[in-house]
Amino acid sequence: MGTKNQKKGSNYIVQGSILAVASILVRIIGLAYRIPVTRILGPVGNSYYSAAYEVYSMVLLISSFSLPLAVSKLVSARMAKGRVKSAYKVFQCTLVFAVVSGGLGSLLIYFGAGFFSDVLVNTPQSRLALQVLAPTILVVALMGCLRGYFQGLGSMIPTAVSQIVEQVINAAVSIGAAWALFRYGTKLDALFSTKTASYAWGAAGSTFGTGAGAFVGLLFLVFVMFAYSRVMKRRRRQDRGGRVESTGEIYYLLMITILPVILSTAVYNLSGIIDQGIFKHLMAYKNYDSMKIDELWGIFSGEYKVLTNVPIAVASAMASSTIPVLTRARVNKDRREMRRKTENAIRFVMIICIPCAVGLSVLAEPILTLLFGARSHMQISASLLQIGTASVVLYGMSTLTNGILQGMDRMRLPVIHAAFSLVLHVLLLVGLLVATDMNIHAVVWANIFFALLMCVLNSRSIAKYMRYRQEVIRTFLIPLAASAVMGGAAYGIHKGLMTAVKNNTAATLAACAGAVLVYGVTLLLLKGLKEEEIMGFPKGYLLVRAAKKLRLM
Repeated sequence: MGTKNQKKGSNYIVQGSILAVASILVRIIGLAYRIPVTRILGPVGNSYYSAAYEVYSMVLLISSFSLPLAVSKLVSARMAKGRVKSAYKVFQCTLVFAVVSGGLGSLLIYFGAGFFSDVLVNTPQSRLALQVLAPTILVVALMGCLRGYFQGLGSMIPTAVSQIVEQVINAAVSIGAAWALFRYGTKLDALFSTKTASYAWGAAGSTFGTGAGAFVGLLFLVFVMFAYSRVMKRRRRQDRGGRVESTGEIYYLLMITILPVILSTAVYNLSGIIDQGIFKHLMAYKNYDSMKIDELWGIFSGEYKVLTNVPIAVASAMASSTIPVLTRARVNKDRREMRRKTENAIRFVMIICIPCAVGLSVLAEPILTLLFGARSHMQISASLLQIGTASVVLYGMSTLTNGILQGMDRMRLPVIHAAFSLVLHVLLLVGLLVATDMNIHAVVWANIFFALLMCVLNSRSIAKYMRYRQEVIRTFLIPLAASAVMGGAAYGIHKGLMTAVKNNTAATLAACAGAVLVYGVTLLLLKGLKEEEIMGFPKGYLLVRAAKKLRLM
């Protein structure tokens, strides 16, 4: 019986790992293409791009970003009971919802671009980039439905592949369009004796890549859906799972599922646009030059955030894969399984996020120099990264615990926690900007504070409602100890090679490779991972075989 149930259920660590690997690859591609784009646009152009992208993200969150989670949750609950027809009808209804909500979001962005850019984020030059992004909201809404449906069926592969396809196209088009339109804007600057047209047009070129990538990703998912349609039709014909809900019932379920997710996700992510608006308005109030304000924000958004977002992708992937699995366990009233999967997911995220945070902090300046070149603002960039790497661990944990609470059907709690944290975050940010000269560093400290509050509040709720007690030694202390050893090794390798060869590229790459090796070996020697946990990773048996040959297990 146990074996049968095991075959029926998804191996969530494998599925989560597939999505995590894809997400990391997507972030690496994203990092790789942001490097030439950042060099093309510079901090000022990055500020214009960031302003447009934050507004786009806000409208996307409200209109359709919650759809994959909601569809995944509703579909997986029905598939757990063998109700294939009902699961498919949920998908059909959400598709209609996506067309309406995504279409309205696109229109709002296009026609409201002036208000958003001039008033909300105090960056008028971002208007063009925002209008270019507008159609992408509808495309992403439709893509989200398809991804959520496949995830609800227990397969993360279509989502993973579509994310990679989307990002590859995004990268290629963004670089080409940013370069071409930046040159066009430079000619306009020369013609009209202006200073910002090149940055504004370059930012618009970069956002065009986002839309192109999303469109190709959607085409891929539609192809997979058609290829899979015959199998799904056969499964629906064989379904004897009882009554299929009416359209009205499904929309009611969809709304009560989506609204809390929208609120929690929106409140959780609104801090970006709020931070930008507060920072730019208050810095202007303190008589900072507008180009200096945009330069500081461009450093924060185009360098600091790009680097710290890479490891946080792991937590996002694990949250996406954990929600349907926890939903199945909850439907089956298997509290023990819920606790086990929660513990494993948290450990997996910490094993990735903690060493990434340490590595980014120790090698902050070498990594920034390698990726973005030696620049006049290097000291600011490096200090932001050294201070802010704590947010990698905290955001990773808070993102995952949001997903765990949603999978537990405690949808309101992340909303309440995020709203409370956001209010205190805003008060702290305003206080730091007004009372000190921290400028952009104040944003980093306020973000760390926000993520810390979310971690504490979410963890308390999980402990209370799941009767869950967090394992500390293997989840936090051993990865932290292994990361400390790794950090020392990385610093030593970089310093030694810089003395010997005086080449930052070679020294940094060698230090990163050495850091990965030292961390992996130390983690295994300290018994941070068990054999069955490693076997759950993609190609885990190869890792176990190698570890045993080296006598690390």
